[in-house]
Amino acid sequence: MRRYLPTLLLLLLALNTGWFVVYSGDLGLRGLMSQAPGEISRVFQDDTILANAGIALHMMAGAVVTFGAPLQALPIVRRRWPGLHRRFGYVLFVLAVATGLGGLVYITLNGTIGGWWMSLWFAIYGAAMIWTAINTIYYALAKDMRRHFAWAVRLVVLAVGSWIYRMHYAIWYATTGGIASNKAFTGVFDQIQVVAFFVPYLLIAEIVLRWQSARRRPSSA
Repeated sequence: MRRYLPTLLLLLLALNTGWFVVYSGDLGLRGLMSQAPGEISRVFQDDTILANAGIALHMMAGAVVTFGAPLQALPIVRRRWPGLHRRFGYVLFVLAVATGLGGLVYITLNGTIGGWWMSLWFAIYGAAMIWTAINTIYYALAKDMRRHFAWAVRLVVLAVGSWIYRMHYAIWYATTGGIASNKAFTGVFDQIQVVAFFVPYLLIAEIVLRWQSARRRPSSA
């Protein structure tokens, strides 16, 4: 059972992100194509074409990355179809960089709804996505599979970050009615959320990776 647990968890993760993938991709496409994007969502503005293009790219590319990263990490794909894993890895690399760049362009030109604190942490998230994608592909090309795997784990965590962000809100509002949160995203919960949707999960992944590395290290005794 333990052998198949990673596959099961990754499949469940991919399936549970399905609604977000459809929502995000559709919203980005409609905002990009609309003559009045401000009516589609408040993240779009009617007079900022470049910023709208940035956030639309972030949404559409991010939708594919959110769903594709867990599938790319499936052990059966890595073992049985290494060619497919490699080619789709290049696709995910491009899309992950596009996701990060699109978000950074939007933040630079338009800022975020929640002000400077949200802009800061969303920018850190976007930069981390780009840096993680670069390292994942770099170590794959260098044939350093141990480091490639570690960076791929980090990339999967970041890839599903936007979904985690929304799930946190769904759970919070369902259990508390939205205490310490508001439409301007300036409440205490909102301020915590811009950090909590990815930093704690990266720390957990780092702890697990280092624990696994320590287990593999030969004893000096």
